[in-house]
Amino acid sequence: MTVIVRDLRPDVPADTEGFARVRHLALPYILFTPDSIRHNALHLPPEARYRPLIAEEDGEVIGTAQVHLAHDSTEPGQGLLNIYVRPDRTGRGAGRLLLRAAEEHLTAQGATRLFSWVLDEPANRAFAEGHGYRSSRSAHFLRLDLADSALPPVPGTPPGIELRTAADFADDPRPLFELDAETMRDEPGDLDYEYSDYEAWTEQYWKHPLLNHDLTVVACAEGRPVAFSVAYTDGGTRYTTAMTGTARSHRGRGLAKLAKIHSLYRARAAGITEAFTGNDAGNEPMIAINRWLGYDICATEVRYALDLV
Repeated sequence: MTVIVRDLRPDVPADTEGFARVRHLALPYILFTPDSIRHNALHLPPEARYRPLIAEEDGEVIGTAQVHLAHDSTEPGQGLLNIYVRPDRTGRGAGRLLLRAAEEHLTAQGATRLFSWVLDEPANRAFAEGHGYRSSRSAHFLRLDLADSALPPVPGTPPGIELRTAADFADDPRPLFELDAETMRDEPGDLDYEYSDYEAWTEQYWKHPLLNHDLTVVACAEGRPVAFSVAYTDGGTRYTTAMTGTARSHRGRGLAKLAKIHSLYRARAAGITEAFTGNDAGNEPMIAINRWLGYDICATEVRYALDLV
């Protein structure tokens, strides 16, 4: 049996379905659907040089790689690659072939440093370190059983704050873009990001097929969004928090917690039974909020880096 690596064909259902299946089996804490795979392939900006790859064995997709430049980072030359192989198809060389193709692509695009998330398991860490990557920060995946766990009581809404949903901004999502851009600048991480292109944000994020406008809750002051909890759903019973944040001018008032608990109550009422979220291991305030909500850590991943120059 021979393993080959090739480009994902976003308009071929067998490719997007195979990609989503591998990711679900290898990384069940993040939502992937064929539609979201296709959307990412078609709507990341050209400057990202995005190249989704699949490893195939006898016509079956057994491994995947998301490969691109960090185009919205303030630091040029940063490459991102995330490689996952089906847990029952490891040991066939798929990971090694995907890594080689990813590194060659990013090097050709001028990347000088590469970053990759790796599940915190001995075999995965040994693979990364065996190829010269060094570990840095870590992050947790957290899970909440919405079907059988009790949510805390909803806190009172502070005076002057109105709760709305993303659906209320359907005609003009720019205020949400501005809040997203501000909160992203304070997100913990290896790279600094800056959202400056509203049209690109609209195509990539606002129109993302997983974004649930009705379950995304926004706290507003004088009609302006000042905090939000962004909800992704897979069209079934699974939900994940894509982002929770508060404008600097309104921090310390519990607005992120308020938006998130309202989103979870709405999700449970809509038939969602399983909720996921993620936190940088050093983001103690957000971890505390998620613990209060009832989330438990279910897995950890480690960020690895490789300098090319």
